Order: sequence, then C-alpha cells, then structure tokens
Amino acid sequence: MFKPVVVSEDIFYVGVNDRTKHLFEALWPIPLGVSYNSYLIIDEKVALIDTVDVCYSDTFLKKVETLLNGRSIDYLVINHMEPDHSGSIRLLKQFYPSIQIIGNKKTADMLAGFYQIDENIQEVKDKEEISLGKHTLRFYMTPMVHWPETMMTYDLYTETLFSGDGFGTYGSLNGGVIDKAINVDLYWDEMIRYYATIVGKYGSPVQKALEKLAPVPVRTICSTHGPVWQEKISEVISVYDKLSRYEGEEGVVIAYGSMYGNTEQMAEIIATELSEQGVHNIIMYNVSKTHVSYILRDIFKYKGLIIGSPTYSNELFPLVQSLIDKIDTRDIKNRLFGHFGSFIWAGAAVKRLTAFVENRGWEVVGDPVEQKCSLTAQKYEECVQLAKAMARKLKEK
Repeated sequence: MFKPVVVSEDIFYVGVNDRTKHLFEALWPIPLGVSYNSYLIIDEKVALIDTVDVCYSDTFLKKVETLLNGRSIDYLVINHMEPDHSGSIRLLKQFYPSIQIIGNKKTADMLAGFYQIDENIQEVKDKEEISLGKHTLRFYMTPMVHWPETMMTYDLYTETLFSGDGFGTYGSLNGGVIDKAINVDLYWDEMIRYYATIVGKYGSPVQKALEKLAPVPVRTICSTHGPVWQEKISEVISVYDKLSRYEGEEGVVIAYGSMYGNTEQMAEIIATELSEQGVHNIIMYNVSKTHVSYILRDIFKYKGLIIGSPTYSNELFPLVQSLIDKIDTRDIKNRLFGHFGSFIWAGAAVKRLTAFVENRGWEVVGDPVEQKCSLTAQKYEECVQLAKAMARKLKEK
C-alpha cells in the first residue's frame, strides 16, 4: 500500500526512487540517487504521463493500480522515449491492453525500435490538444531537449507542465515530492550537474523551448527527474535559462593533472593570486581524484576556466584530454580561458591546450605558462601574471 501524492486537482504522482544505481547512464555518479517520475490524471478519461525504469515497474504498476481502483487507462502520453522513462511500456500494455499511446512521429519510430510496438498509437503535432473531460492536454514539440522526439505536455485546467527531462535534476525524493514539502537546497547543484552531463550540448534547443513556452501560464512543473516544482518555478526556469545561454557566474575553475606535484604547484600559485586579486569563487580540481561530472558542472557554472597539464607521451595527461573531449562534446561557449603545463624533455601540453581553445573559440586570457622540470622564479611570476590577467577579465564582464 502507499499514500497517494496529489500534485494538483485530479493529478497524482506515481513515480519511484532509485537509490541503488551507482552510475546514471552507466557514466555519471548519483550519490544522492535519482527519481523516475510518472503522473496519473484521473478525469472522465484517464491519462498516464510517462512510465519509469523497468527495474521499478512492479512498484510503479502497483501505485497505478491502487489509484485506478478498477478503472483502465485511456491514454499513455510519452514525452520522452529514453528507457528510464519508457522502460515499463511493454508491461503496462499487458495490464492495460486497450491503452492508446500518444506521441509524435519520432516517438512512434522509437516505440517500434525499442519495444516492437506499432499499434494503437496516436500521433500528435505541435499544439494539438486532447480532452480528458475537465482537463485538456496540449502538446508542445521540444526536439533535442535532449532527444529528437522530446515533447512537453501542458494541462490547461491546472496549468501544469509535464516537461519530460526538461527542468530535471539528480537526487531522489526523500519523503516529499512537491518542492514546498521538502528542503530543496540539495537539488540546485545537482540540477546544474544534471544539465551539464545530460542536456549540456543542447543550449539552443532549450532556448527555443523556453521561448515557445514563455506565454504559457505555469503553476506546476512536473519533470521526469527531481521534485515537482510549484513554489520555486521561477528559480528553476532561471537555472535552465542561464545554463542554456552559457552565462557563467564570476569565478574560476582550475582543473589540472599532476603526476609528481610540479603542475599542481603551478595551480596553487594561480589560485592564491586569484584570491589576492579579489576572486572569491575559486574551484580547484585534480582530474585524477574528482569525477569529471563535477568538473563539468562548475565549468557550466563559472565564467573562467584555467586548465593545466603535464606532457604525457607527447600528448596531454590522459584525464585532462578526457575533460577537454567532454567539453567539446557539450559545445560549451563563452568562457575565459587560461592554460599552463609542464614537461621534462619535450613539451606538448601547452601546445595541445592552445589548439583546444582555438577550436573552441573562447577568449584566451594572459599568456600560457610552460615549465620544464621544477618551478623557477621566472615561472612563478608568470603564473602570478596569468592569475592577474584572469582576475582583470572577470571584473570587466
């Protein structure tokens, strides 16, 4: 048995929490867990909005069955076909064989591909509507937020937006579901990390979705991950707006690799001088110790980025290379960039980082610093000057 969670009039939460999985998408650590959110609208007709990961289908289906009390489901609305949301569809159809699936053309293609389902599918287009009785559902196509088939569903009666992965966050729901019933402080950094790892590349499509939905009055946001938002809607939209514009706050991320401490020593000098110059948000990461998802989170969060690397087999240190590859994949824009490196007999790290920033088109701040073997007084001063140049640029923005 479970106690139903009422989101709005006739709308119930039937999602589940995952506190077992270590890595989301087999890539990203989720130490605080993650929720897979699904919602049931019980009106003259019944609509289910998305399903959950198949690992939790038993709990999910019991919640649905309890709420329906013998009724069937008329519609399954699929906002997003990623398996953590569509994974229970095949089982759901076994329990409710007459259910009609609502999605767009790309949804239908993926249903056939993933689950060999090609019947009883109603294709909808942008801003089409379906009446449930009091509730009318309107569908907004939001492609590439963050898959090509993604859409959002809006209930006109309660002004509720079912946003798919949009406005999502890592972090399970510990007791309460709606933001006003829980302390949401833990979700803000996890929302940025979720955006950086999952949505990150698709800033332009997010902006188009925000523009499309701007005239729509929204009293509740029901994402597929994280809390139901009612009190903090403006804050949530602001986070996604800033991230999708690549608007970094004043601050510097220093990410470095170091095998024997020489490159790390340079990073420490740069950080100390940044502080002396009045930069308060300084976040330092040894790439060998911290998972890249946290580094990406703060690169999205802050305007300045300084990367340091030793030369390794005439290339960048492998985990620094991995970091810049992930930055490239996300096509992060509008950052101030500084770089430094070290070598023993042949220097390549600074050259590789220079090529990286030229490809990115970011503004290079200061002169790169490259040291051979251990630190000299001259290289110490060059590190100080690099930090001063970054601090000046940050203050100008």
